Amino acid sequence: MFTDSEHQIFMNENQIIQTALGRFTEQTGFRVDWKPAKGEMDGEADFYINNEKVRVFGEVKKEFRVHHLENVIELARTHRPFIVVAETIFPAIKEILRENNIGYIDTAGNVYLKTGGKLLWIDGNKPREQKIITNRAFTKTGLKMVFYLLLDLEAINLPYRKLADATGVALGNIKNIIEGLKEAGFIIKINKTTLKIQNKEALLDRWLTGFRETLKPALHLGTYRFYDKNRLRNWEDLPLPVPATQWGGEPAGEAMTNYLVPMHFTVYTPRERELIIKWKLIPDPAGNVKVYEKFWNDERFDGKRFAPPLIVYADLMETDDPRCQETAKMIYDKYLKNEFK
Repeated sequence: MFTDSEHQIFMNENQIIQTALGRFTEQTGFRVDWKPAKGEMDGEADFYINNEKVRVFGEVKKEFRVHHLENVIELARTHRPFIVVAETIFPAIKEILRENNIGYIDTAGNVYLKTGGKLLWIDGNKPREQKIITNRAFTKTGLKMVFYLLLDLEAINLPYRKLADATGVALGNIKNIIEGLKEAGFIIKINKTTLKIQNKEALLDRWLTGFRETLKPALHLGTYRFYDKNRLRNWEDLPLPVPATQWGGEPAGEAMTNYLVPMHFTVYTPRERELIIKWKLIPDPAGNVKVYEKFWNDERFDGKRFAPPLIVYADLMETDDPRCQETAKMIYDKYLKNEFK
C-alpha cells in the first residue's frame, strides 16, 4: 500500500483524450469524436460545430513541452488543421502554438481552435484534481533513481548494490523501482541477464512531470532574497562551493547558453546554512532565490557550476517566461536531443 507521499497525478493517453474532449463538449455543447490513427500522428478528431463537421489531425501528450514543438510544427505543415490534446500545456507554449496556427485542448477545458473562419478560444480554466496511485518508479524515491538512469541508460544493468550507492536510494527499493519501470513499459528484457530501457522520450516526459509535481517540492529548503541588491547584477561572483553546490534554473541557463539575464535564482546544495551566511540571504516567501536540496552525486558534473542539463531543462520548463522556454529548448537541442530522440 502506498503512502500519501507516493501518490502522483497521472493520466494515460486514453484518459487524457476522454477528459479533454469531454470538458470541451461540456463547455461548448459541440460534439467531438476521436479515432486513433496509424502512422506519424496519434489520431483524428471530428468536431461538430453548428451542424458542420470539421476534421482535425491530433497529437496527444501528458505535458506538452518545448521539445515536442519541432515535430508538431512539422506535422502541422502538411496536416491542417492540427490540434494538440494534453493534460497540461504551459502558457508560453500555448502562445507558440497559436502563433503557428496550431490548436490545443487541455484537460482543464482550455481550448484554441481556429479553422474555416471559426475561432474557439477558452482560457483561464484550472485543472481538476485527479489523483491515481502510481507505481514505485515515480514516487519521490523512485524519481531519484530514474534521474540517474536517464543520465546513463546503460546503468540499468548495474548490480543493485551499485545502483543503491550511485543513487542514494535504499537497496531494498531498487527492485521495486525496476519492477515499476517494467510495468510502465519502460524496460524490456533482452536476455536472462540484460535489461534495456525503451520509450526513452516517454520516460523523459514522465520523469519531468514527476520532478515538477513530486520530487522538486520535496527538495525545497527555503525561499530568500539578497540583503544586498547589487548581488542581483553580480551573481556570477557569488562564492559557490562546487561540486556540493550548483546553480539550476535561470543562472544555469545563462551559463550554458549566454541567452538569459537571470531574474530568479535556483540553487541546489546540501549547505543551505552556509549559503545564507555567505550570500547574506533574508527569508522571504516572495523572494527570488530558491534553495533546493541537491540529490545527485555524479563525478561527471563535479567540475561544473551548474546542475546536470536535465535538471536545468526541467527548472526552466516550469516557468511561463517565453525566454526561459526558448533557453530550455536550446539546452534540450544541445545536451539532450541526441539521447532521447
